[in-house]
Amino acid sequence: MEILNESYWTNRYQQEKTGWHAGAITTPLKTYIDQLSDKNIKILIPGSGNSYEAAYLFERSFANVFIVDISKHPLERFKQEYPTFPNGQILHQDFFDLEEQFDLIIEQTFFCALDPKLRPAYAQKMHELLKPGGRLVGLLFDAPLYQDHLPFGGNRQEYRPYFEPYFHFHIFETSYNSIPPRQGMELFIDLQKKDNKG
Repeated sequence: MEILNESYWTNRYQQEKTGWHAGAITTPLKTYIDQLSDKNIKILIPGSGNSYEAAYLFERSFANVFIVDISKHPLERFKQEYPTFPNGQILHQDFFDLEEQFDLIIEQTFFCALDPKLRPAYAQKMHELLKPGGRLVGLLFDAPLYQDHLPFGGNRQEYRPYFEPYFHFHIFETSYNSIPPRQGMELFIDLQKKDNKG
């Protein structure tokens, strides 16, 4: 398996080899965001890539949206498209090196782009990055997909033990409103940080 480092991702973005990107914010996340009333909550989108979710939030006056990606390429493209987006909220670094805390973290095709060996560390890091009572919300592929290259698949039975030590499960079920190519293949998650650990 290839090493999924910064140069790998920059090369993929430059060649536009990101076929799992939907091309726009997907229906489940749009529906969730439309229910948020507090425009000042601090939101992180890790592995932000093309940042459709950040764009949607920013266009709706959410003031504290942060995007992070290991590759500078998609971040620069996002900044060109949204020049008034605050520079200090565009983070070019490894997700696992982040040290800030957030009220909400939105998961959209970041988990499936990580080496599966990092999944336990992902769950632990998400717990660290959330403020007390903070939430991890988004979509995980609930389908085999691939084991040796991106996007990496899996299923809810595998995922649950990663998150159980760190989160209360509010929603952990098949997404009812996935976009057509992903119908029946996505798990919608709404997990709340347990404050008695870490």
